[in-house]
Order: sequence, then structure tokens, then C-alpha cells
Amino acid sequence: MQTVNTIQALRSAIAEQKRAGKTVGFVPTMGNLHEGHISLLHEGHKHADFMVSSIFVNPTQFGAGEDFSSYPRTLEADSEKLAAAGCHLLFAPSAEEMYPAETSGWATVQVHDITENHCGADRPGHFDGVSTVVCKLFNIVTPDIALFGKKDFQQLAVIRRMTTALCFATRIIGVETVREKSGLAMSSRNGYLTQEEKSKASLLYQQLRIAKEKITLGEKNFAQITKDAREALTQGGFGAGYFNICNAENLQPATANDIHFVILATAQMGGARLIDNIDFEI
Repeated sequence: MQTVNTIQALRSAIAEQKRAGKTVGFVPTMGNLHEGHISLLHEGHKHADFMVSSIFVNPTQFGAGEDFSSYPRTLEADSEKLAAAGCHLLFAPSAEEMYPAETSGWATVQVHDITENHCGADRPGHFDGVSTVVCKLFNIVTPDIALFGKKDFQQLAVIRRMTTALCFATRIIGVETVREKSGLAMSSRNGYLTQEEKSKASLLYQQLRIAKEKITLGEKNFAQITKDAREALTQGGFGAGYFNICNAENLQPATANDIHFVILATAQMGGARLIDNIDFEI
């Protein structure tokens, strides 16, 4: 696996592959990789000849008081995992490379409507940071396909809309969430949990499954389903968060006429803000 740190070197390497007729797949990450990230590489190999990944802890998607400074940076171990998964090229830029001081305030990318609720309401400006950095990376890598985990369902929806609205030729592929045996969604932030907290954290996914079962059996009182789930999470040791039953296409509150649902949930457990979801049709 080749590793490059500059945009110029990355573009040169990509151009060489495209001249050879290779299709390019891309997996952007913030590092501290786990099996969920690696599953994106494995899926990418099914669709592209040449796989690129990036590791960049993007400062613009962290808000005041969030964990940017403490976010785990494990480049050496991450590089080994990517190489073992068949990644061909790793882009590991500095913040100055991605956001040169002279241009850093010139432009941002904002996706409207779908960013307003859920994590968008909890973390003002977060999705502007996500869409801006992904737009930059797409312009640099020019991938034929890009792969994102469905664990961050709202983020995936935002990237799909941005890609369509800004006329990128990149095809976006969502990959199913990888879970631990308990059902807990794999996340870089799970490392913030103690063993006791980790044993409790699987309750989040359990409540998503219970809510899904109620809806598939015909329950339409979404407010009561939400109330029951939040009470169970509070009793189970979770802190503040949301549990939102939505239309899976636009992420607006679900109605009795919807058939494709996603339940988006987040809750605080110890030092970690956990996020999960479940999507389904009835």
C-alpha cells in the first residue's frame, strides 16, 4: 500500500491508475479503524479495481466542547489494517494540507433540510463540516464509487444529497452496520466505554429492534413507541439523546402512511455519545 500526504501526490497516483483504465473506489475515514471500516474496503473491492482510503480527523465537523483534541489518532495501526484489507493507496493529509490558511474561510458546503433535525439539531454546524470535507475529498480523489457505513444514517443521506445536487459522478454505496456480538454498533468512540458501560450499551440496539417489531406488527402510535424506548434507555443507564421514528427517504417524522422507515437514535453512555439506527419496510 502506498501512502501519500499531499493533494498533488494523491492526484498524480490516481491519474496513473485512471490512465490504465482502472476504476477507483474510496473510503474516507477519521482513523481509529475497526471492523466496520474494514467492511467498507471489502465491499469496495467488489465494485472497483483500485481502492483508496483517507485518514483525516476533520476539525470542521467538531463543535465547541466536543472531542476533537482527544479523538484517537492511531495512524500506524490503521495503516496496517488498511494494507491487510487490500487498500492500494492511503491519503493521510495534515490539517494545513486540507485547509490552507489563506483559503480556509472562503467557502463551505451546506446541505439543506435533511441536516436540520436529529444530529443536525444536536450538533450545529456538524454536517456543514462533513459535507465540506467530503466535497473536498471527492474533488481530490475523483472516485467512481465511495462507500459509507449505514451506522451514520443521516450522514449517508446528507452525502447522497450533496453528491446529487453538486453533480458528482461518484456512486454512493451504503454498507450495513457491523456489530459486536451483543448488537452494539462498532464505533471508534466505543473505546471511551468502560466494560460495565459497554455491557449496558447494547440496550440501544435492543430498543431499536423492539420499536421496529411494534411498527411491523401494525402499531401506529409512534409517540408512545418513542416514549417507551426513551424510558427504557433512561432506566438502563443512558443519558440524554433522541429516539426518532422517521420516513427513511427524507428523515421527516414518520406518518401512518409510510412504508419505508428508519429509527434514528443516539444516547449518552458514560463518556461516549452512541449513535445507531434501524431501517426497514413494511
